[in-house]
Amino acid sequence: MLAAEFRQRFLLQTAAKAGAILHSDQHQAAVLIPIIDYGDKLHVLFTQRALHLRHHPGQISFPGGRIEAGESSCTAALREAHEEIGLAPNAVELLGRLPLQSTSTGFTIAPWIGLLQPQRSWLLQADEVAGIFEVPLTHFLQQENRHQFSLRLRGKVQQLHAMPYQDKFIWGATAAILHRLCLQIA
Repeated sequence: MLAAEFRQRFLLQTAAKAGAILHSDQHQAAVLIPIIDYGDKLHVLFTQRALHLRHHPGQISFPGGRIEAGESSCTAALREAHEEIGLAPNAVELLGRLPLQSTSTGFTIAPWIGLLQPQRSWLLQADEVAGIFEVPLTHFLQQENRHQFSLRLRGKVQQLHAMPYQDKFIWGATAAILHRLCLQIA
């Protein structure tokens, strides 16, 4: 899938689905789903969280974090991507937002989709990010690479998404957000 087709498919579905409101009793966060346009292919960029972090240490995620007081979710996603991986906000073509994603840890995440050109280098914030990697978007578009499993968390059985890729195990909210994106552009 090329960037023009991705953009068209995403934009056709976005307007009706992005109107959810963040609830004040939950921790509010925003993430950027960076889609890198290599011309003939698209890749999704992920971060691996540092092991010493209080929330989700070592897990695979998208650049993002808490929404600060008075800040929009869009601004937060771009700010966090700049802080965590050195991605300049003006290097991102924001396409829109996917529906809000709740987590079992009480967060509500606003996921923003952004197209960008390949970057010369990344500037990782070592306090938050242990590493980054890319996966071809086509990997996730294949249904056989998207899985669900049940897990008992905090006294409840929950359905979680998982999307393994090579030696990486993408699961939880990150995989659920990616699953929604795949359904939207399919």
